[in-house]
Amino acid sequence: MTIRPHLEEMIMNITTTGKDKPTIVLVHGAFAESASWNGVIAALLDDGFPVLAVANPLRGLAYDSDYLRNVLAGIDGDIVCAGHSYGGCVISNGAAGNAAVKALVFVGGFAPDAGESAAELAGRYEGGTLGETLAPVKLSDGNTDLYIRQDRYHLQFAADSPAAEAAIMAAGQRPIVESALNEASGEPAWKTTPSWFLFGTEDKNIPAAVHRFMAQRAGSRRTVELAGGSHSVGIPEAPAVVDLIREAAAG
Repeated sequence: MTIRPHLEEMIMNITTTGKDKPTIVLVHGAFAESASWNGVIAALLDDGFPVLAVANPLRGLAYDSDYLRNVLAGIDGDIVCAGHSYGGCVISNGAAGNAAVKALVFVGGFAPDAGESAAELAGRYEGGTLGETLAPVKLSDGNTDLYIRQDRYHLQFAADSPAAEAAIMAAGQRPIVESALNEASGEPAWKTTPSWFLFGTEDKNIPAAVHRFMAQRAGSRRTVELAGGSHSVGIPEAPAVVDLIREAAAG
């Protein structure tokens, strides 16, 4: 996979400022998009961090991880990767073996081990209700895209955000190809790169017990549990996410 010229130019522009600080690379997950990081981006820019919110393709774990790997290769200096939801799978794979990546931050994100998939991890403990809210779209290539039904989005994905804001998120959500959620991870970056975890206790996509399991297994430097937080807790609780990213960047 190659990076298009305009992406190379964008990365060059980002990495020519804030040279004394690592570049923060933010990777969204399924049923969201890059704007879901807006509150985090604004605070990090105010702090002088170079920031790039990657448009995750959501076309398959190997494909998406290769895309991130190419993006990271074009960034000068140290990097901190943060991933939300399925984006945690992507940073676990796409940052593996990259010495420039100094820290990983999982924001309601999956941290799979080799051979594990997002779907397998989500179902490891009780409490997940994503499956019953999904709206499949059959594609001409034989694959299936998955959306969350708009009338179920607020309670399933973003219960701690105002209903009006969740409705906008639901309308603008990006689908993930179903096979990506069942695709096995490779050897993950968190085994060699320090990691931090943040999640909401009322996450209905990835049960809190799964988050705790993944954080403990990864040797999380600090784990933040936000009481009552939803799967998209990083939106209303952006300041807490920024504090954790700052800590990871300093660490």
